Amino acid sequence: MTTGQPEHRGPAGQPSGLTHVRPDGTAHMVDVSAKAVTARQASAAGRVLLSTAAVAALRDGTVPKGDALAVARIAGIQAVKRTPELIPLAHPVAVHAVEVDLSVADDGVDVLATVRTADRTGIEMEALTAVSVAALALIDMVKAVDKHARITDVRVTAKSGGRSGDWVEEP
Repeated sequence: MTTGQPEHRGPAGQPSGLTHVRPDGTAHMVDVSAKAVTARQASAAGRVLLSTAAVAALRDGTVPKGDALAVARIAGIQAVKRTPELIPLAHPVAVHAVEVDLSVADDGVDVLATVRTADRTGIEMEALTAVSVAALALIDMVKAVDKHARITDVRVTAKSGGRSGDWVEEP
C-alpha cells in the first residue's frame, strides 16, 4: 500500500513504520498536503485523583481560588488551539468545535474532551492536550486543599474520519 510518504527504515534497514522518522533516524513533520480534507473527531478522557477534602470543596463551591471546574474547562478549550505550539510535530488544524466536560466523582474529577475539525490530519493530539491541560488547571486551582492530587489515565477514547477510519475504546 502506498501512502504518498517515503518508506522509513530503522537502523538495521528494516521499515520502521514510523511516519515522523526519516531513514537516518531524524524526526520531521509529515507532509499531509496530498491528503483529502475530511470531517474528523477525536475524544479523550482522564482523571484527577483528589482527597476527600478537595472533592468536598468542589462540590460545596468552597475552593479558595474560585470556580475550579470552570477554569479547568476554559483552560482545556484554550489548550486545543495551542496544541501545535506544544507538540513539536503536530500540524496546525482548523478547530471547528471543542467540548470539555468535568464531572466530580467521589475520588476526584473525570475530564472528557471532544474536538472536531474538517482537515487533512487527525485531531487526537488536540483532544489529549485539552484533557491534560484541563487536569493541570484543576490541580492548580485545588492545590491549597490537596497537595497530592494526581493526573491518571489520560488516553484517546474515540476517533472518526480520515483514512484509518473510526475507532472507539473498549468499555
